[in-house]
Amino acid sequence: MSNMMKAAVYHALDDIRLEERPVPEVGPDDILLKTLASGLCGGETMAWYKKAEPKVLGHEPIGEVVEVGKNVTDYKIGERLFVNHHVGRNNSHLALRGRYTRDPFYSQMKLDPGGICEYYRVTGQHLRMDAHRIPDHMTNEEAVTIEPWSCVMGGLKHCNIQPGDTVAVVGAGFMGQGFVHMAPLFGAGKVIALDFSDWRLERAKEFGATHTINPKSEDAVDALRAANNGRLADTVIVIAPFASAWAQAEQLVEVGGTMHLGAPLAPGEDWVRDGNKAYFDEITITSKYSSDHHDSYSYFRLLESGRIDAARAITNRFDIADSAQAFEMLRNAEKSLKIVVYPHGKPEGV
Repeated sequence: MSNMMKAAVYHALDDIRLEERPVPEVGPDDILLKTLASGLCGGETMAWYKKAEPKVLGHEPIGEVVEVGKNVTDYKIGERLFVNHHVGRNNSHLALRGRYTRDPFYSQMKLDPGGICEYYRVTGQHLRMDAHRIPDHMTNEEAVTIEPWSCVMGGLKHCNIQPGDTVAVVGAGFMGQGFVHMAPLFGAGKVIALDFSDWRLERAKEFGATHTINPKSEDAVDALRAANNGRLADTVIVIAPFASAWAQAEQLVEVGGTMHLGAPLAPGEDWVRDGNKAYFDEITITSKYSSDHHDSYSYFRLLESGRIDAARAITNRFDIADSAQAFEMLRNAEKSLKIVVYPHGKPEGV
């Protein structure tokens, strides 16, 4: 194996470069993985979210172990693994209160150097906290959904869904489809997807939406009431990262319901609410940043058991040499859901 590798590097939204980077060196508690496939995340299109540039793209890889540190005994060369890109710890104030992902330690733990590259290193802490062997019956593409849809899993745990509840999902991109698909596992009855794209709404039906609404062509509140016996939704999940979408979502929540924020607004962007209505409607506002090891474990077991139709979510595949084209498709957010990049070339038949 060469000591240099290819990596797709983000320099700006319109500047993705294929570069040569050193293969990471493995310490005594680390392992090195060959990247079999890696997804692209919509969060990577939010320029304000980037903490540093340039940065190797991707944080949703599935890898094959190719080197282990001298202290590593639990993992062997040749095994396929999912290892979460961020992992927490157990002994901080926030961790002990269940807020693993808001502990600063969480964001400091990263894949080295990222996911859209030929090889990446993970630490002993990654292996202790959030690593899973991929079973033979699970494809690499199905496994690519573990990180992003574990975030959906974590969000749904905060949505206060009761058996038979009506759940509305505002934004039917890849993450929104995950909420549509998994809400029934938490007891949802009617699941209503809202999006400006008729193509995405058709995909939402495939993922289990009982009703769809395009606010561009119909009044969302009236359409929701018509589909739900005159009532609004018990839980509304808003994925679209725009204040206008949040305002729309708030109009769709029934008194005593829950509004879950599934994606952030940009720093400094205001969300203005009616204080009188906020008090008397008794609406609970929830949010959940990223996924912790509990969420990954929950999602992994559901995926392994066949409860999740992950393969349907993979819509586009690229070689690493075409990463700029893949990222442009991600930015355009038109007729695509999960985009997968293959650093060692697309396998035959995909």
